[in-house]
Amino acid sequence: MPEGPELHLASLFVNRVCAGLVFSGPVEKSEVSKNSEVPFTCDAYCITATSRGKEVRLTLTPIKEEGEPQASPGGKACQPMDIVFRFGMSGFFRFTAGSEIPKHAHLRFYTNETPRRALSFVDVRRFGSWEPNGDWQTNRGPCIMFEYQSFRANVLSNLSDRAFDKPICEAMLNQKYFNGIGNYLRAEILYRLKIPPFMKARTVLDGLLPKKRELLEVKPGQGQCQSHQDSEMSLSQKIKVQMDSQDFLDLCHSVPMEVINLGGKGYDPEKPDDYSMFQAWMQCYCVLGMKSLRDHNGRTIWFQGEPGPLAPKVSKSPKAKRKGKSRREDKTDKQQGVKEEPPAKGIKKEKGGAQKRVKSHIESKKMRENERKGSRSSEGRKKKSKPEKDEDAPGTAVPRRQLRRSTRTKSKDN
Repeated sequence: MPEGPELHLASLFVNRVCAGLVFSGPVEKSEVSKNSEVPFTCDAYCITATSRGKEVRLTLTPIKEEGEPQASPGGKACQPMDIVFRFGMSGFFRFTAGSEIPKHAHLRFYTNETPRRALSFVDVRRFGSWEPNGDWQTNRGPCIMFEYQSFRANVLSNLSDRAFDKPICEAMLNQKYFNGIGNYLRAEILYRLKIPPFMKARTVLDGLLPKKRELLEVKPGQGQCQSHQDSEMSLSQKIKVQMDSQDFLDLCHSVPMEVINLGGKGYDPEKPDDYSMFQAWMQCYCVLGMKSLRDHNGRTIWFQGEPGPLAPKVSKSPKAKRKGKSRREDKTDKQQGVKEEPPAKGIKKEKGGAQKRVKSHIESKKMRENERKGSRSSEGRKKKSKPEKDEDAPGTAVPRRQLRRSTRTKSKDN
């Protein structure tokens, strides 16, 4: 996601490629973009750009000839227009030939030449936006890069705000106070100061002074000689002293400036897709061996060491529950790296750790139907075949012939 340094590099890119060029005609918007149309058309105008935090402003200025105002095709005088861009997740500018416009170019400005060229705002994911006749958003704080003193004073004078009750990694994404900080910058800044990302923001910021911090290296004035101690101090020692004296808010300014000084970052005309220098510069963000955790807003934070006391609890899915094991057994399993296999489909876990098959709705319905059929057939069999009566059972009636035979045999025996 483009952050403060990327938007400033974008403004430098626009000023470089548009210097001395004349643009003409209407500003074209793609059909798929849901952003508003730009009601600007002029026979001749120039484009300049400025940045502030996570915003870039393009200024379209009509070119006047011989002191007369430039007229639009409608007959009205052309007026300058400011268009404020917010890049979203994937926005950037490209300057290409008119026949080679990028696929996801959603706003296009054409030059007044043959063959035409175009400055395009490209946004693959379409989360970016632009605002014709817009201005810097009032709910954004001072820029971390080019309004440092105002940025520092704005943070330290509002520490009672509820925004600083949150973890420091989440407070850093609040553009009301950290205008220009994004996901990779917060990871790099916290990593350098060894601050746990889920430490309370107010705890980190308490004790910082709102006064202006003087530079350590003061150049000698005219007619003054440099001290012997300063002359003997090596460059590495000076850098170490300067780094040791920087606090959290200092790094919120100096780390983004390092990215700007790298240059390029997608805007190098010779290497537009070369990010090797930027990747080599990163020490924590997406670096192998670092830990990662989702914050309370769902954004991934990269860090080293302990996450901090305000870290979100890891949500456990129902399948991962182990009711049959004690905490001690569960802890030893985790230490040994033992993973419990998830139950098969249709299998339910019971308290003792045993598994019981869960009958589906269709299976239970079939079983009920079979039971009903079985009961009906058994009743039919009872009606057809009467059960044989036991002769020796008490209360049973004995036929007369059988009774006579039994008496005759008894008398003979006697």
